Amino acid sequence: MMIERVKPWQGIMVATALPLRDDLSVDLDGYAEHCRWLVANGCDGVVPNGSLGEYQTLTPDERSAVVRTAVRAVGGRQVMAGVGAYGAAESRGWAEQAGEAGCGSVLLLPPNAYRADERAVVEHYREVARAGVPIVAYNNPYDTKVDLTPALLARLFDEGLIVAVKEFTGDPRRAYEIAELAPGLDLLIGSDDVLLELALAGAAGWIAGYPNALPASCAALYRAAVAGDLDTALPLYRKLHPLLRWDSRTEFVQAIKLSMDVAGRRGGPCRQPRLPLAGGQEAAVRAATEKALAEGLR
Repeated sequence: MMIERVKPWQGIMVATALPLRDDLSVDLDGYAEHCRWLVANGCDGVVPNGSLGEYQTLTPDERSAVVRTAVRAVGGRQVMAGVGAYGAAESRGWAEQAGEAGCGSVLLLPPNAYRADERAVVEHYREVARAGVPIVAYNNPYDTKVDLTPALLARLFDEGLIVAVKEFTGDPRRAYEIAELAPGLDLLIGSDDVLLELALAGAAGWIAGYPNALPASCAALYRAAVAGDLDTALPLYRKLHPLLRWDSRTEFVQAIKLSMDVAGRRGGPCRQPRLPLAGGQEAAVRAATEKALAEGLR
């Protein structure tokens, strides 16, 4: 049975890459067009100012403008603004700005300035929850060194601090434990290369990377997967997986932007500290993208 998108954070929410001009300035017009194109090609909404959007390299004015641009392009309900920051006060400020802009939800990392313990994590989410915007927790212990375990997620959910979790560990087993400990908490697929596994485990959405380059095919894959239509989903998954697995690698921003360029969408360069892909990496991403396009994926 297809899972209908009834809440703003459900469905396919694309963690949008941010098109930069050759001089590394932000192309807001290009970004607005990209957001509209994603929704027109089967995606449900966008997630600006995530890691894929290079938020760490943006000025406060640029970061604010990106959120406002996304809301104007596709409507606030379709926007889940990334509000990650070093401190809870700054994250709360970004969440308040997102609420004022009309965003339907926000995506919040745990504290990552140091290895926070459970008390610090809970207080962090309490502070940002005061902004009054639904919070999707983002569990990425590889980068943050803080693991939002199923038990901790259940505690945050029981206190009314979060509505969903973007699960990036790549461990499908967590889906079942989360469902047992926090039955009402929405599980969102957080890494592209376990999409099928987490969709079959009951995910209510996908915070997605590779739809930036191939939205129609990725949307078809997701919808078949959540419907349990393996005859459709599995062949698509196999075709897309050589690209989807780049979403879990250190160079995921450069890889997805390169795939966008190859597919005829402006990805453009990245700001430092990200550098262009090394020769072998570039060749691999380019070849996998060209193969997908030759097979009719779009």
